[in-house]
Order: sequence, then structure tokens, then C-alpha cells
Amino acid sequence: QVQLVESGGGLVQAGGSLRLSCVASGIPFSISVMDWYRQAPGNEREWVAGFTSVGSTLYADAVKGRFSIFRDNTKNTVYLQMDSLKPEDTAVYYCKAQYRGSDYWGKGTLVTVSS
Repeated sequence: QVQLVESGGGLVQAGGSLRLSCVASGIPFSISVMDWYRQAPGNEREWVAGFTSVGSTLYADAVKGRFSIFRDNTKNTVYLQMDSLKPEDTAVYYCKAQYRGSDYWGKGTLVTVSS
């Protein structure tokens, strides 16, 4: 059974930082494609960050230069370091794993950025 568990969300003031974690189980993590998404109230879920097939990182324009995605395959964990947070970053953040053509989602962690 595949399970993704996000953590690290919370309430932070604008300009602050948070680090999100997503621990995966039930899939071969090191060869799974991992991404972060977010969904703000009233909005569709949007892609935030991920990796290319050769391990380089990719970011949505809205977070480029402020967020960093990295992974630790020894811990089956992918992280999202979020700096210089803005109120518009307020959302539920989800990690997604893709393996053998199937997508797996966690339940999300809420990030609230106050102005």
C-alpha cells in the first residue's frame, strides 16, 4: 500500500520560512518521480516544484528563487524549503509520487502566511 505523509505546515508571518517534508512508503522511492503541488482556497491545484529526469530541479514561476525542492533517498523523503513566504503562498501543500504510470497523493499539509 502506497502512503505519502506530508508534514511541516503551519502559520507563519510574511517573509518567514517553513520546511515541508513528505515521507513515502510502499513504492521504490529512489526511482519514483516526486513533485510538490498546492491548492489555495477556491483555486485549482497547481504544480509547485519537481525534478527533471536527470535530477535537476524545476519550479513554478511564482516560487522560483524562494522555494527549494530536495530529496533524501535514504529516508524516502522529499522536502520543500520555502523562504520569503508571501500571503499568496497560503494553501494546502501536497506531494505526489509517480511510479509506473500511476500517481499517488498525500493528504496535504496546510500552510498559512499572514501579512
